[in-house]
Amino acid sequence: MTNEQNLHDEAEEIRADTAAEAPELQEHDAIARLQDELAEARQQTLYAQAETQNVRRRLEKDAADARAYAATAFARDILSVKDNLDRALAAIPAELREDEKMKGLVTGLEATGRELDTVFQRNGITRVEAMGQPLDPNKHQAMIEIESQDVEPGTIVQEMQAGYMIKDRLLRPALVGVAKKG
Repeated sequence: MTNEQNLHDEAEEIRADTAAEAPELQEHDAIARLQDELAEARQQTLYAQAETQNVRRRLEKDAADARAYAATAFARDILSVKDNLDRALAAIPAELREDEKMKGLVTGLEATGRELDTVFQRNGITRVEAMGQPLDPNKHQAMIEIESQDVEPGTIVQEMQAGYMIKDRLLRPALVGVAKKG
């Protein structure tokens, strides 16, 4: 029975040691669990701050775009006024331009055209270069092909309607005629 007694004594000692260590193990597990929760909370806080910063930047960009391009619809409408004024000036024959009775009218129309150009420039509205340029589908809309031996195919040889940009965005494409091989 000594052997059995020894085994029983050893088992009691192990139980006593484990019971003494159990509160320490439980405390260690609780601390580890709390540290994990703290790390996760920190990570979530960093993600939330990053998301907030991204939303703020996006809103600032949207506000800046809204300020920069707020007049887009109005500018498109005014372009038709500019086109009509340009057509009216182009339709005045040279002899009427020199007529003393018509000179004041012609001068007034030309001054109005210059003032429109100044207002456009002040608001970031610029004319799209077309004549002699290669066709750029981002700025030009080809309406016809014109046979030509003088220029490379794909070069703009006629402008039917001027195109305009507002800052870096296309307001209206230029309507053009493009050269093709004859």
